[in-house]
Amino acid sequence: MLRECGPTIPSLQIGSLKVALPIIQGGMGVGVSRSGLAAAVARAEGIGVIASVGLGAITKGLDRDFVSANQEVLREEISRARAASEGAIGVNVMAAVSDNADLIETAVESGADLLLLGAGLPRLPSSVARVVKEIPTRFVVIVSSLRAMQIIFRLWSRRYATVPDAVVVEGPLAGGHLGFRREQLSDPAHSLEVLLPPIVAEAARMETVHEKSIPVIAAGGIFTGSDIRRVFSLGAQGVQMGTRFAATVESDASDEFKQAYVRSSKDDIIIIDSPVGLPGRAIRNQFTDDVALGLKRPFVCPFRCLTNCDPQTAPYCIAKALVKAMQGDMAHGFAFAGANAWRVDRILTVQELMTSLVDEFNECVGAEGVWDGPARSPVPETV
Repeated sequence: MLRECGPTIPSLQIGSLKVALPIIQGGMGVGVSRSGLAAAVARAEGIGVIASVGLGAITKGLDRDFVSANQEVLREEISRARAASEGAIGVNVMAAVSDNADLIETAVESGADLLLLGAGLPRLPSSVARVVKEIPTRFVVIVSSLRAMQIIFRLWSRRYATVPDAVVVEGPLAGGHLGFRREQLSDPAHSLEVLLPPIVAEAARMETVHEKSIPVIAAGGIFTGSDIRRVFSLGAQGVQMGTRFAATVESDASDEFKQAYVRSSKDDIIIIDSPVGLPGRAIRNQFTDDVALGLKRPFVCPFRCLTNCDPQTAPYCIAKALVKAMQGDMAHGFAFAGANAWRVDRILTVQELMTSLVDEFNECVGAEGVWDGPARSPVPETV
């Protein structure tokens, strides 16, 4: 006989940072997740995340020094989020951006609770590496395979005498740039459900080796509370969600950007070839159709913001396209989105979304029994 279920969704702890709800709002650039969205998620007892990429281009313009403008605006955004919430504020920093070391330093100096590092091999600038064990900021790496996790952990152990505080496992149903080859996106062998268990087991092994807790956070295609329950049954201790938060009242994007989610159908969610050499998932519009037809939009690159982007051969400036879309000019840009974006049918407040996710999680638990937490068992190192 099942026991009566109460509020059963567990909390999430990353190092000394603990939040009541195990939900991290994904960092969405350029400018979709800034202080407004991050603070709202933090107030709702999750972890709000500011996307650091290209912030200076939004408010300072491209005629300013790119590096200093990005640092200046990131400081401002962290300060605004702190003023609007007492909750947990994180910053997403892409390894693929040319000023990633400056952004990491700025986020740490500005008191970010955690940094989420992805889109490449995450390294720490020397100024941060020297004090990584002493500062309160926690470091989370984003991976798409067990091998990537093992490479990063070995690198950090050797260089910094520590390992990351948590791991986000991002599956192929995520939005934006994807860490998979195009043919892998529909291959069941690369699904989140397949990726997650061995990474959970490796994290458990690393916990023993390094004598610290290393929670695993699942990402990519998670849409409902029952999805959260499903990945928790595979050993995840938290989730990262982007798409649902992009289409909230507090999202820092324009209403036109949000309505692109609401209006989209399943067939509108497509895979594009990004100028940075990676596949990306976006909402189809005239801009993406033109790019697919081979039409180029020449541009002058004032600063090479992405290390893998060659302005001489790129068909368009992806940073400019994403800023335009965020600002509502969908004719000159497009919206990145996860595979389930077509399921968004209305704009919710962050609190409404968080409440519905918790209710859905608890309802699912109520049907199956009281949640007893994920099972984790170590396995031998495979690489």
